[in-house]
Amino acid sequence: MAGTLPHAVFIETGAPPDGGAVAFAAELPGCAAFADTPETAVTALPARVAAFTSWLRDHGHDVSEPVGNWYEVERAAAGERRAEFSLDDLDPSPHERGRWLEWLELAREDLAVRLDHEPALASRLGWLTAQDRALAAGLDGSPPGSALAAPIDELYAARDRLESALRDTRQGSFRAAMRIAIADDLRAGMGSPDIAR
Repeated sequence: MAGTLPHAVFIETGAPPDGGAVAFAAELPGCAAFADTPETAVTALPARVAAFTSWLRDHGHDVSEPVGNWYEVERAAAGERRAEFSLDDLDPSPHERGRWLEWLELAREDLAVRLDHEPALASRLGWLTAQDRALAAGLDGSPPGSALAAPIDELYAARDRLESALRDTRQGSFRAAMRIAIADDLRAGMGSPDIAR
């Protein structure tokens, strides 16, 4: 039965902003568990998958929760850029591309709601701004760009640029950028304790 098959997990170590570990569910770009160690992140992933698929269903997306064992298939360290995995070289289908762009928009809406209620958070999300700039530069080949005066303006400008680059690119790095952007926007939007430090 397909629902009981093992499911692939990608592990990123040294991830920003705190150098922790991230366990990414390969089947659900943007679904990730953040922890201090890879083992803890993998252990937390099944609960995160349940929350992620529930979040998508709450927003009208028909997605089922993968059931079964989660196992690590690849591990990479974040360096100057975020980690990329072998699956990231595969171009998504047009259906997947459109679906994941919708997921990113939902994650960004959740973050915007949090910023509306907690504007000071923008000043603590400089890493997210820098990451969106770097992801966009990797997709469109242009320089990361210069900083704006207000952190909130900077964050929104970087997000807009990344979304534009994602919509225009046909490169294999689309999958990696999407996985990272959705996961980190959800992390910041949901008020993860490690973001608020």
